[in-house]
Amino acid sequence: MAIAILADDLTSAGDGAAPFRRTGHDARILFATPAAPSASGAAAPGPDVTAIDLGTRILDEATAADRTRRAARACADATLLLKTVDSTLRGHVAAEIRAAREGSGRRAVVVAPAFPAEGRTTVGSVQYVRGVPVHESEFARDPVHPVTRSDLTAVLPGSVPVAPGEVAGRLPELIRHGGLFVCSAGTDADLDRIVAAVPRPDAVLWVGSPGLAAALARRCAGPGALGAAAAPPPPARRPLVVVGSANPATRRQLARLRAETDADGVTVTSTAAGTAASLRRLTAPVLTLSTPDTRVPAATARALAEIMAAAVRTLAAEGVVDALVVTGGETAATVLHALDGTGLDLVDEPEPGVARGTLLGGPAPLPVLVKAGGFGDDDTLVRLSRLTLGTVDAS
Repeated sequence: MAIAILADDLTSAGDGAAPFRRTGHDARILFATPAAPSASGAAAPGPDVTAIDLGTRILDEATAADRTRRAARACADATLLLKTVDSTLRGHVAAEIRAAREGSGRRAVVVAPAFPAEGRTTVGSVQYVRGVPVHESEFARDPVHPVTRSDLTAVLPGSVPVAPGEVAGRLPELIRHGGLFVCSAGTDADLDRIVAAVPRPDAVLWVGSPGLAAALARRCAGPGALGAAAAPPPPARRPLVVVGSANPATRRQLARLRAETDADGVTVTSTAAGTAASLRRLTAPVLTLSTPDTRVPAATARALAEIMAAAVRTLAAEGVVDALVVTGGETAATVLHALDGTGLDLVDEPEPGVARGTLLGGPAPLPVLVKAGGFGDDDTLVRLSRLTLGTVDAS
């Protein structure tokens, strides 16, 4: 692989790979680590960028680390290797970074989780969400991975902090000796300076969120960077917006979609058949399917995701819906697996943190938009649903 991205959930894979698509690379998301080529034949040519959804955020820490280590070993020869982490530090951040370092064999690790476009910044090695330390934000109440620490040097013992003003003069020498370096960044320009300060990007394990992915993509622009964009999918006749995230930002987006557009939908019921039947009776041009607004235990959330996925499979097979907008990483993975998908061919990144692609491996090509739960403003789902209908341009 020329560029490999190891992600802990599907939305991280999407928003890690999408900036490279925007700068001219062919990019694909896979739902599992690809098998090594057999001794009898070479691997088939692949895209410039391969992002792998390892699905580790919902696993226990030991299993997550083992899966990450194996994937990093399989991708150790990549020209550029990026391990994504959530910009709010959810998940098994420390364990997966250690495992990726061990598996890849790369001595130097540059950690820069800032995503300024979404208000996630790193100041003095502390991670903030719109000016609030992440452990004091709504992400402290995440039902699966409540965030308890904002200081990355505490999350990553033994790491060396690097301030924005020290990057050019200090980072190259630190990397030469190896180690784990936490880089603060408050702007995209700060992230660009971090990437520019590393003489050999191929010798480093990069760790970050979509902000760092975009900075790396800007440095490693592909052959199509001057305008060879993929053709967008044809306008959908009837898209389905699937909301599995309980994040307040997504709930506001769903409320705005229902209030300001001709959209109608249901909350998932106790059965897939009942949920599909309720949606089938609706006549609106845009359908929505969501979990309850209140947060539920992790086991309940997984059960609801399975019910929603089965309902989506039924409606897609019947042709009731012909495009998907999915928000929430676990929900997205569950839904696309239920459709027998093996991955997504990326088309573009219509908004920061949003990946648009075509489902691979299903019974028919299906346009899909994937968005992380906490990303976007209140009108994001309005714009994305209109994009699927072809009533608004991707720009």
